[in-house]
Amino acid sequence: MSKLGIPYRTLGRTGEEISIVGLGGAHIGMQDDEKDSIQIIRTAIDNGINFMDNSWDYNNGNSEIRMGKALRSGYRNKVFLMTKIDGQVKKTATEQIDESLKRLQTDTIDLLQFHEVIRMSDPDRIFRPGGGIEAVLEAKKAGKIRYIGFTGHKSPDVHLKMLQVANDNGFIFDAVQMPLNVMDAHYDSFEKKVLPVLLENNIGVLGMKALCDGLILKSNIVTAEECLHYAMSLPTSTVITGCDSLRILHQALEAARSFSSMSEVQRAALLSRTEIMAEGGQHEPWKTGTAYDDTFRNPHWLG
Repeated sequence: MSKLGIPYRTLGRTGEEISIVGLGGAHIGMQDDEKDSIQIIRTAIDNGINFMDNSWDYNNGNSEIRMGKALRSGYRNKVFLMTKIDGQVKKTATEQIDESLKRLQTDTIDLLQFHEVIRMSDPDRIFRPGGGIEAVLEAKKAGKIRYIGFTGHKSPDVHLKMLQVANDNGFIFDAVQMPLNVMDAHYDSFEKKVLPVLLENNIGVLGMKALCDGLILKSNIVTAEECLHYAMSLPTSTVITGCDSLRILHQALEAARSFSSMSEVQRAALLSRTEIMAEGGQHEPWKTGTAYDDTFRNPHWLG
């Protein structure tokens, strides 16, 4: 399936059809003028992107506020809307869900995800009595959300624990978000450790950081198109990429429209070029440090 030249894929067992590239929410809200943010969102939708990424904490809520405004005038029913919460206890999670609904100007969020599951203690905290999972399940029962997932960027082992704790509690996630890129394949790899588990359980795969937040491009070893095509060639449901300008958005659109799955030979050649750069996770600082850990700097967001 495709729309306006953008391939679509099925999100795990949900049956939902979503664009192969998703519009990242972290870069929405950075623009000085909110009209520019709205233009980026609507241009993406008008050109076939239907997967919208966001989070309660992005840009102090401005990303959700601006997306909510952009989804007026009939745009809301054209997209699959995802956002995330940080709350790991019921009260905090409930408050963040309701605030996100208000900002996004919608009655229902298509996919709600626990954000930044990055500590080995996070899964037990979310699933314990009075934990965030209770708020999310209640919100789903009330029709406020449709599907449930989680995200994280720190360690594949944390993802595996989250999946196991969920399973121990009789729960299976609908989607999981994680870094999938030409660097990850070499170092503490989500692709190698987590992806097979998701596929085995028919859980939707949301790839992120395909361009390594632009860090890898400075090396001039790989192009943006190669990075996006690598992530798209994996069994991802969508590859979420940040677009802070119309120029970068059109780069993502062109990568999606020109996409054809990489052969094993092409994939091996690309990984060979990036192997040395990937040593020690030097181009994946979200795995090795705290610079990308917003909840590390704002622990009160967890509740």
